[in-house]
Amino acid sequence: MYITSSEIVGVLALILGVYGGYRFQALSVSGGIVALLISFLIVLGTGIKGLFLIGAFFVTSSFWSRFKRERKRSADERNEKGGKRDGYQVLANGLLPAIASIGFAFIKNDLFLFIFIAALATANSDTWASEIGSLSRKKPVHLLSLKQVEAGTSGAMSLLGTIAAFFGALLIGIVSYFLWNEVSLTIALLIALAGFLGNLVDTFLGATVQVTYYCPSCYLVTEKRKHCGMKTQYKQGLRLFNNEVVNFLAIMLGSLVILAFI
Repeated sequence: MYITSSEIVGVLALILGVYGGYRFQALSVSGGIVALLISFLIVLGTGIKGLFLIGAFFVTSSFWSRFKRERKRSADERNEKGGKRDGYQVLANGLLPAIASIGFAFIKNDLFLFIFIAALATANSDTWASEIGSLSRKKPVHLLSLKQVEAGTSGAMSLLGTIAAFFGALLIGIVSYFLWNEVSLTIALLIALAGFLGNLVDTFLGATVQVTYYCPSCYLVTEKRKHCGMKTQYKQGLRLFNNEVVNFLAIMLGSLVILAFI
């Protein structure tokens, strides 16, 4: 296993991309550092193809994160990740793809490649659902209560967000089809389905176990530990299951679903 000149060029391009993400406030300093580390592991495992795929995830998710940002202010107040991703949030999305990528390089088993792609498909599906869904003209419906709630509420779904989630996963599946000979069109579609199901797992966990807080000043229910300049109070859910833990579990379960399909 060695890094080719094309992969070095790819890494340099990714460094510029991460810097651009920082400058456009899609990444914090810690988010940029973790993104570079994860990307380095991915280039070791899956080469320039893996970099291209994670680039597709990063570019599209950053675009939708910045798209019509002013209309998403209220959702950002409830959502822990907001528009700028920090190191923990990048790690939650990228750790499993990085591990699977290294596994593919050393064990030479295609299943690791499929897990790597499905993990990114899940992450992309969740990001598109959150960022595009928050632009819906209709309020989302909570998965358990089946009542309309405010945009950005954990465990809520909208029709627009659900459609976006499917196409977010499909994009990663189709791009992987053109990158790897090991990925047939059928496998690409199964990966897209696995990624979409992973997003549904994320929604279910958000509705059932994800921790939420409320602001003692404005009484807003939020995932954030601080609001209005003060510490928020515990409302419900399991304290361990914050946004990052839920994202990681959803990506893990979504990527492992592909094993049941193949």
